[in-house]
Amino acid sequence: MGAPRIAVAVVTMGNRPDEVDALLESVAKQDVPPERIVVVGNGCPLPDFARLSLPGEVTTVELDENLGCPGGRNAALARLREFGDIDVVVDLDDDGLLVDADVLRRVRDLYAADERLGIVGFRIADELGETQQRHVPRIGNSDPLRGGYVTGFLGGGHALRMAMLDEVGDWPAEFFFAHEETDLAWRAVDAGWRILYAPELLLRHPKTSPARHAIYFRVNARNRVWLARRRLPLALVPVHLGVWVLLTLARNRSGAGLRAWAGGFVEGVRESAGERRPMRWRTVWRLTRLGRPPVI
Repeated sequence: MGAPRIAVAVVTMGNRPDEVDALLESVAKQDVPPERIVVVGNGCPLPDFARLSLPGEVTTVELDENLGCPGGRNAALARLREFGDIDVVVDLDDDGLLVDADVLRRVRDLYAADERLGIVGFRIADELGETQQRHVPRIGNSDPLRGGYVTGFLGGGHALRMAMLDEVGDWPAEFFFAHEETDLAWRAVDAGWRILYAPELLLRHPKTSPARHAIYFRVNARNRVWLARRRLPLALVPVHLGVWVLLTLARNRSGAGLRAWAGGFVEGVRESAGERRPMRWRTVWRLTRLGRPPVI
């Protein structure tokens, strides 16, 4: 088998044209160029990227409506499957930037060395080199420079093996925003794929808070309930949600935020969560040994 063939996918709502240009230029500077680049306009038109000096043609997909981040990424995957020549897709936030020129080469080498490597998570750091703790895929005050096998990955910058997606399924489009990475990660681990956090793979990204999104509190609650209902053994569903409710009440001081959160929680209970494919108990144990039991 030859070296894995890599594609880069970017989903944008059209409100960051300069950032997208800068991101694509950083992709163009990679010492191993991607086989394909796909940019998805999530409910927006896209410019002609031919004006940029890029390694090959950029394939654009313009969606009629905003399908959310997971829905947009699924559209990129659908287009890549039409080509049929890609082994690994690298998803990058549209306001991110690849600082180093060897990121795609390192991704290629990691996948070439481990046939059961399903997901590689990048390290995200701001312009000052700081990585927010919420971007470290471990519990507690963990060192962002310590790599290794983990139970989850960062949505802003990561790589996915196409064969893994063919086996476990694509992104949960109905989530729209929040917890879609965990849903995919748990399915991958349950199927025996490995998730590697590789801090040497750096994506520079502005320092942000997820609460900047107007829908954050509602969909965060709704999707957390859906996640538990879809993926956890029945006995762990109330444990997971109970721990999360206590943590939310302890951390959140916004009355408006808590009201939106409560509405989302009720929505998650009342509405269909979609397919129920709970993980096996040996997967629960595997996640626990990796440092994050699926009740936290």
